[in-house]
Amino acid sequence: MGRTHDLPVLRSLQELGSLVRRYPDLFVRWSRGPRTDLGASASTDELTGVRMPGLSANPLAVEPWWEDRPVELWVARRLHDYSHLPRDKGPGVRAWVLRGRIEGRGPDNEPLVREVRPIGWVDDGVIKEAQAEVDRQEGAWGTLRRDGDDTDAGNGGAGNGNGDARADDR
Repeated sequence: MGRTHDLPVLRSLQELGSLVRRYPDLFVRWSRGPRTDLGASASTDELTGVRMPGLSANPLAVEPWWEDRPVELWVARRLHDYSHLPRDKGPGVRAWVLRGRIEGRGPDNEPLVREVRPIGWVDDGVIKEAQAEVDRQEGAWGTLRRDGDDTDAGNGGAGNGNGDARADDR
């Protein structure tokens, strides 16, 4: 791991997969980072402006139904699902990994995490590695784009129309 802004940088799916195997309370958050997020310690629902009781994040813990499939493929899927956020939310938004405790659920049923402990930034190369892993799979797997225009993600424009509160710190 390298370091950026006093936080290690995770440089491979294998490295991230090792962390996921070790810690069941890992999440990925797409934002401008812990310095911004930990000052607020809560996310805001973009649609209504309501302050939520924790940071909006996505769990990295592998579900039991995944069985003995590769953890790296699971992690690739979790990263790929929201990889559109840096484009949608603007400069400085990137993925970072944290540990924490779920306080509740946001409007997209995402965990709202408290007692946040930053673990590391996810290097852009890991996002590319995740995309390559997804591309190797047989099924079509679009990102969870919410604006209905998902043509660059390979699912023919099938957005689901819900709001997204994952990168809400400005």
